[in-house]
Amino acid sequence: MSFLTAEWRKLAIANYVVDPALLYPYLPAGTEIDLFNGNCYVSLVGFLFKETRLLGVRVPFHANFEELNLRFYVKYKEGEVWKRGVCFIKEIVPKFALAFIANTVYNENYEAMPMKHRFSETEKELSVEYQWKYKNKWQLFGLKSALTLSEIGEGTEAEFITEHYWGYAKFTDTVTNEYEVRHPRWMEYKVNSFNIAVDFELNYGKDFKFLNEKSPASVMLAEGSEITVERKNTLRLI
Repeated sequence: MSFLTAEWRKLAIANYVVDPALLYPYLPAGTEIDLFNGNCYVSLVGFLFKETRLLGVRVPFHANFEELNLRFYVKYKEGEVWKRGVCFIKEIVPKFALAFIANTVYNENYEAMPMKHRFSETEKELSVEYQWKYKNKWQLFGLKSALTLSEIGEGTEAEFITEHYWGYAKFTDTVTNEYEVRHPRWMEYKVNSFNIAVDFELNYGKDFKFLNEKSPASVMLAEGSEITVERKNTLRLI
């Protein structure tokens, strides 16, 4: 049985090109930075969890909620096969219990904060907005997009960003937690405009302060799908 089942919906994603050296302190043992066309990315990602179940059980008041994370892209070689995955700088959710379980089971870096979201439509446009409150300051990531979905093209940056199916978390300098995330290929909405009012230094530390002045290389909105998160595997790398 999967550890977690849910739907991930309306994934707002802002992608920033950064120096890979920035991420080396966060890199789990055995993994390497995964590049696209020579570029290293970190992504700010907001989305909605729906119909969440832990080990098949729907937990009251914890089934539908927002998440906001800052992540980067890694790969791990198992035999002759490269597994492409993500590693998180921080993940924000609105419930303490969610953060506690994720931090305890997977050794992720979750924090619980007040959060809210807003989805709305006009005849021409879809609006998606995520907000979270940290140290008495509301942060915002919002965008407006076309109403119609389109395929994510093969070999595109959008495919690179969305087609990572493993999670890796640093446990110690020689131990890494690995877990699989299963979902079908996603579709995307064409983004017309966006608004990122985020204090990156406040949320993620001085190493990421420069993102306050940096424009994202791209912003996208994926519809998402049903997903499963499988039980963790511990990689001991000497």
